[in-house]
Amino acid sequence: MSSIAALGSDPNDDEQTRLNKTLITGAAILFIPTGLIWSWGYFMLGLNIAALAPLTASMLLGIGLVYYIRTKRYDTFRAFALTQTLLMPVALTVILGGFVNSGLVILWSALAPFAAMILETPKRALGWFAAFLAVMVASGSVQNWIPFQQPLPEVFIRVWFVMNLGSAFVITFITAYYFIFQKDMYKARSEELLLNILPREIAEKLKAKPRHIAEHHPQASVLFADIVGFTPLSASMEADEVVDMLNEVFIAFDTILQKYGLEKIKTIGDCYMAAAGVPAPREDHARALTLAALDMLEYAKCHRFHEKPLRFRIGIASGPVVAGVIGRHKFIYDLWGDTVNLASRMESHGEADKIQITRETREQIKAEIPCEQRGMVSIKGKGEVETFWVTQNTKQE
Repeated sequence: MSSIAALGSDPNDDEQTRLNKTLITGAAILFIPTGLIWSWGYFMLGLNIAALAPLTASMLLGIGLVYYIRTKRYDTFRAFALTQTLLMPVALTVILGGFVNSGLVILWSALAPFAAMILETPKRALGWFAAFLAVMVASGSVQNWIPFQQPLPEVFIRVWFVMNLGSAFVITFITAYYFIFQKDMYKARSEELLLNILPREIAEKLKAKPRHIAEHHPQASVLFADIVGFTPLSASMEADEVVDMLNEVFIAFDTILQKYGLEKIKTIGDCYMAAAGVPAPREDHARALTLAALDMLEYAKCHRFHEKPLRFRIGIASGPVVAGVIGRHKFIYDLWGDTVNLASRMESHGEADKIQITRETREQIKAEIPCEQRGMVSIKGKGEVETFWVTQNTKQE
C-alpha cells in the first residue's frame, strides 16, 4: 500500500490527500487488467465493437496513470479517471442494446459519483451525481433510434444482470461503510485530542453546547512544580535535548496524576501545574495531590536525564478556586484565584527537593502525612504567610 501511495504522492500532502491519491492510484492499477479481461470476454463472444470500450478505457487509463506518476498532476488525473468511469459503461450500454440487453452495465457509471464523494468536495460530488443521472436519461433516450450490435446471449444477460446489480449494492455498501469508518475514526481522534486539552467533564459540556464555562469550587488544591536551575541547565544542552528531557519528565508526571485521578492544568516552560478537586469535587483533594507530589520528587530522585540530575521545587495550596475555559479558537482549561497565586508562591519561595504547603493544606493532610513547620514566609501581596514542609518519605496509599 505504501508503494502505491508513493507513485503520485507529494511530501507536502496532508493525510487525507495522501489517502485519496492511494485510493485512486490503486483503483486505476486494479481496473487496467480488469478492463483487458472484460474486453477479452466480449471478443470471445464475438462482440468485437463492445470489446473496444473496456479495451480503449484500459489503454487510456494506463496512459493517464503514467502521465500522473510523472507530472504529479493529481487534479487532472482524478477528473480524467472519473470521466472514464462515468462514460465507458454508457458506451457499452448503447453498443449492446440498452439497459436490459447489456445486463445493466450502466450501473458501473455510479462509481463516478460514489468515488467523487470520497475524492472530491461534497459540492463537486453533487455535480458528478447530476452527470450520472444525465447519462442515464440520455442512454435510455437513444435506445429507440440507434442500431445496436447483437445482444449478449440470454444466459450471459442474466448472469451480467445479477453481477452488475449486485455490484451496485456492494459498491453502495462499501462506500457507506468507508464513510462511517472514516467518521468514527476522525471522531475518535478528535475525542482523544479534545481530552488531551480539556477535562472529560468540561469537554462533554462543550460538545453538548458550546458556551462560556466558569465554575466556582469552594475546596480544591493546586500544585506547581518547577525545575531548580533550569535556565543554566538548558543553556548547556542542545534544543532537542531540552525538549526530550521536559517531555520525559512531564509524561512521567502525567502518569502519576492518572494514578491518583488528578487533573493536569498546563505546563509553562519548565513549570508543571496540576490540581485536585476540579472539575469534579473530591474530599481528599489535598491528600491526593500531596501524595502525587511525593511521587514526583521520588521519580526525579531516581532518574537522570541526559546524564543530568534534576531537582524540583514543589508548592501546594488549598482553598477556593475559579475554573473555566477561555479562548475561542484554542481552548484552555485554567484556574484563577488566591489559592492559585499562593500555590505558585509556595513553589517559588520553596527549596529544592522539598514540598512547601500552606496551613490550610496542612490542616487537611496532617492526620495522614507528617509535616514540619517552616515558619512565616513573606509573600508579595499577602505579607507573612505560615508555611510547612511535607516530611513523609514513605507514603500510605
